[in-house]
Amino acid sequence: MSELEQALRENEGKEVGTSDWVLVDQARINAFADATDDHQWIHVDEERAARELPQKSTIAHGFLTLSLIAGIMPKIIQLPGVAMSLNYGLNRVRFVNPVPAGSRVRLHVKLKEWERTDKGFRVTWESTMELEGADKPACIAESLAMLQPADGR
Repeated sequence: MSELEQALRENEGKEVGTSDWVLVDQARINAFADATDDHQWIHVDEERAARELPQKSTIAHGFLTLSLIAGIMPKIIQLPGVAMSLNYGLNRVRFVNPVPAGSRVRLHVKLKEWERTDKGFRVTWESTMELEGADKPACIAESLAMLQPADGR
């Protein structure tokens, strides 16, 4: 059994990491709006949001919050013997709580399940994006990855 497979077996069903806090400020929200062409006022019009939204602030795009998972996850998951990890998709995704501009989020990751494939391992991560100071998380998603072992097994 490879070192990677042993680590997957040992960590299945367990939380494998929690990230540092990440600031979701207006500059990040605006950059995401520009990158995706989603300039809906709830994300970019600070004056209108202050008047009309319950948070009295713009809010991050749900897909911005979701996309942070891909960048944060490699910083907190350290599995031995991985040559390459590829995003494979998503199962269930829920945007549970809006993220006001200026908020901080952090990622909690649990190894939900895994299976061997002909090219390595398909892993299902339970990813929960915590919103600082909130009772409910910002986002909960099952994210899938294909792990290619360094030893080819």
